[in-house]
Amino acid sequence: MTRATPRRVGFPLLSQYWRNVLFLHWPVNPRAVAHLMPPGVVPDVWNGTSWVGLVAFGMERLGPGRSGGVPWCGTFPEVNVRLYSVDGQGRRGVVFRSLDCPRLAAVLVARAAFGLPYRWSRTHWTADGDVLHLASRVRSPSRHPAACVLAAGIGPRLQPPGPLADFLTARWGLHTQALGRTVYLPVEHPQWPLHEAAVLQLDQDLVRSAGVEVDGPPTSVLFSPGVPVRFGPWTP
Repeated sequence: MTRATPRRVGFPLLSQYWRNVLFLHWPVNPRAVAHLMPPGVVPDVWNGTSWVGLVAFGMERLGPGRSGGVPWCGTFPEVNVRLYSVDGQGRRGVVFRSLDCPRLAAVLVARAAFGLPYRWSRTHWTADGDVLHLASRVRSPSRHPAACVLAAGIGPRLQPPGPLADFLTARWGLHTQALGRTVYLPVEHPQWPLHEAAVLQLDQDLVRSAGVEVDGPPTSVLFSPGVPVRFGPWTP
């Protein structure tokens, strides 16, 4: 089960708040993404299928420990592409394939300190009533840098979310590589308040640029107004 947090984070490495979170998900064959996992980690599956997520949100009050956030640099929009993982100890988590944000300092620190594939981008994430708008383009010397234009409408609250929504969103850690080895960073946050959502516009190649091929519109679209989040120290 993914709903119960495996363990609480004591003194956090990082604290932050994720606001106006939109989850888009496509099913993928586990064999098609197994080579994208760090050593010692395999794709997590639900009814034999794994998933790739495109997740956009507003990062707020990002900072070390319980600092309350770094002014300006700790607040920015982010869009990431992620896969779902489980390791030999049964710890279920996320493997990030890309994380795009407009704060160059955050990109450099996250890449150096946590081995996360952050990319510097031009990203705008706004809410207009019950409609969310994303415009993101990776800063790149390429003629065709990865980009996404997205609009989505927010629907009613899900009561309860259901097993698939729980599998896709109730993730309590991430797997990454640091100093040449695979590590696990636990994540603590309340259960997501989830809503139905619907894609109104989507033109993106972020998922393909992250090494995953998908066809058609996303199968699952969910929204959450947000949660406070704390990251604990990594463990092997």
